[in-house]
Amino acid sequence: MAQSSKIAVLAALGLLGTAPAPAAPPTGASRNIRAACGAREGWSDPAPPAHIHGRSWYVGTCGITVVLIKTSAGLILIDSGPAEAAPQVLANVRALGFDPRRIRWILSTHEHFDHAGGIATLQRATGAKLATGPHAAGALRSGRPYPDDPQAERLQAYLMAPARVGRVLGDGGSLTLGDTTVTAHATPTHSPGSTSWTWTSCESGQCLTIAYADSLSTISSDGYRFRDHPERVAAARAGMRSVERLDCDILLTPHPSSSDLLERLSGQRPLAAPRQCVAYAAGASKDLAERLAAEQTGK
Repeated sequence: MAQSSKIAVLAALGLLGTAPAPAAPPTGASRNIRAACGAREGWSDPAPPAHIHGRSWYVGTCGITVVLIKTSAGLILIDSGPAEAAPQVLANVRALGFDPRRIRWILSTHEHFDHAGGIATLQRATGAKLATGPHAAGALRSGRPYPDDPQAERLQAYLMAPARVGRVLGDGGSLTLGDTTVTAHATPTHSPGSTSWTWTSCESGQCLTIAYADSLSTISSDGYRFRDHPERVAAARAGMRSVERLDCDILLTPHPSSSDLLERLSGQRPLAAPRQCVAYAAGASKDLAERLAAEQTGK
C-alpha cells in the first residue's frame, strides 16, 4: 500500500489517536508485541504471542499474521506463515499453554508461500485438517501458483510443500468447531483464491465480530499489466467490495503493518473502531486506480 494511502486509511480507522492501556493479557501473551518486534518486520522474524480479543490470539511473526482461536472442541489456526516460521508458530501456541495437537482445523487466507508455506509442516505436527475458500484448494494441493495469478512468475521461485485439503467452503460457507463458527468470504483481490474470515468473539460480556480480511494489494510480477487482464481487475474490485461489506468490529490483516495491527495489539491504537474494513478497502481501491493510471501512461 502506498504510504499516502496508508496514512489516509489509518486516519479513517481512527488509529492515529491514543488508546487506553490494554487489560492484562492471558498467561504467556505479550503485553507489547510492538516493542518486542521493534523495527523487525521480516516474515520469519520471531514474535511473542499476543492476545487479540476473547479466545483469539496472535501467534504469527513480526511480519506475518497467524491467528489461533480456542473453541470448546479444540483449536482453529488461520494461516501458517512461510515454511521456516512453522516452528515459531508452534512455539507460540505452546507458550499460551495450548497443545498444538489440539489444533483441529487450519484455515487459509490465500495460496502464497508467505502465508501458506508452513501449512504442510503444521499438518504433520498437529494432524489438523485444512479448510480453504472456494478457489484456493488447487494451488494448496499442488504447492504451485495458479497461472492467472498476477504474481505467478515471481512465485515459481517459492513453491510450497503440497497440503492436504479436507474441506472447501463456498463464499459464505462456514466451519463450526464446538461453540465457534468461522465464515468464509471470497475476496479475490490479492490472488484468485483470496478468502477472508469472520467470527464472533466475546469478552467481559461484550461480543464483537473479528474480520480477518485478506490482503487487498494489487501487486504483480515484473511485466504484468492489469490493464491487459480486465477479468482480474473486475475480480479485484469485487473482492474489495466484499471486504467493505464485512461485519468488522476488529480488523486483522495478513501483513500486520497494513493495519497497524501490532500497535493495536499493544494498546497504542484502538483495537476496535467503526468502519475499519470500509477504510481498508478504500485505500486498496485508490492504490489500484493509481496502478491502472500509471500503466496507461507507461510509468
